Amino acid sequence: MSGPLGKDLLGLEPLTGDQIRLILDTAEPFKEISERAIKKVPTLRGATIVNLFFEPSTRTRVSFEFAEKRLSADTVNVAASGSSVTKGETLVDTARNLEAMRIDMVVIRHGASGAAGFLAERIESNVINAGDGTHEHPTQGLLDLLTLRDHFKRLDGLKVCICGDVLHSRVAR
Repeated sequence: MSGPLGKDLLGLEPLTGDQIRLILDTAEPFKEISERAIKKVPTLRGATIVNLFFEPSTRTRVSFEFAEKRLSADTVNVAASGSSVTKGETLVDTARNLEAMRIDMVVIRHGASGAAGFLAERIESNVINAGDGTHEHPTQGLLDLLTLRDHFKRLDGLKVCICGDVLHSRVAR
């Protein structure tokens, strides 16, 4: 699956302003869909997505799983603690084994900065970065942008201050 944004979502910096607006404009109607009695749409029907989490995460993992299911994708959750990684299998071997099962996309959360990009270069499936070390968490950044746009009705000209430990925060990138 490749579209106007390319094969993978690894970070926000490579995206143009128009591409970010396209993502936000596409996401906007799903807020209303989430309020309906029937929250499913057929957008990803037939797609298989693996959530590959090498770090504990509740909000990010569950958010992806809910979104995938609401888009009608088949979803498989793999925690590193319950996989062959504990026996020494590498990240690439794990992904290639999953790819052999004809998956379409991997959502990865990993403690090593650059892990999502490393994986994307080595597999054919689409890769979405759900946070890699202190590098980046692009989907959180997009959610933050959507929230800002909803509140202020614009993004252009806004100044944002991020407080806390930004040196070790993938969200601040």
